[in-house]
Amino acid sequence: MATIVSNSAREEQGSHTDAPASDAPAVAKGPRTVQSVARALELLEILGDANGEMSLNELASKAGLNASTCHHLLATLAQRGFIGRSQRTRGYFLGPRITELSESRLKQFNLLDEAMPELRRLNDQTLEAVYLAVLQGLSLVTLARLDSKLPIRVGSDGAGKSDAAHATATGKAILAWLPEAEIARVIAHGGLKQFTDKTISAISELMEDLRLVRRNGFSMDNEEFQPGVVCVGAAIRDHSGAVIGSISCSMPRIRAEGEHLENVKALVKQCASTISARFGSPKEVLEQP
Repeated sequence: MATIVSNSAREEQGSHTDAPASDAPAVAKGPRTVQSVARALELLEILGDANGEMSLNELASKAGLNASTCHHLLATLAQRGFIGRSQRTRGYFLGPRITELSESRLKQFNLLDEAMPELRRLNDQTLEAVYLAVLQGLSLVTLARLDSKLPIRVGSDGAGKSDAAHATATGKAILAWLPEAEIARVIAHGGLKQFTDKTISAISELMEDLRLVRRNGFSMDNEEFQPGVVCVGAAIRDHSGAVIGSISCSMPRIRAEGEHLENVKALVKQCASTISARFGSPKEVLEQP
């Protein structure tokens, strides 16, 4: 039966022919590659290095592709969730599937095992309750909790799986370092649910709060999830600088002041930095405020 092969398919087949073209001795070559896969991966890398969305023409130019080929590759990646496209600007950005794969890789690294020694140290240093959390899909998930060693303790800070990323220190520490499109997806999924009268209820207010998190290097939950409970959080970041989780320290409002609060802030940042270093976080990331 005859088979019709497109020009692009011929190029790919020609790039890894099984038999030599002549009787000359075969020369050892590197691993065979598939051109279209290499091009698609290059587009993902370009988007990953970008500061924001990129247009079709920008991507095509950067990758050295014609616009038609680039468009077909992007359409395939978008169909599988590896990239997204803004309805307003028509620009492209990394999609949710990238985040999901990163989370799967995170499980392989076993964040919990790597973080636990530092969480125990933070618990001993502050005597306050300590938490470790990650964003799985669109929900905030608490992986570990160490109770306070003091008589007056706080309750659970979003233990288990929740839609409280906007209202907790662990959640805000993660959101602050995500692309705006990802933040929007998380918020669209769970909404800005009100837990107390101090919970952030406007997206503009949340974005300003996240800007302060990036500037200060830590997040705050001032009775936004539980009345009478204040939490300090910080992000855990990997070798690429991407956020892979967060830690927090929770205390009753009556202890969240003065020297003790400032000490907790410093220790939480130091703990997150130490865990991040275990995952190869760049020096410039670790030295941020």
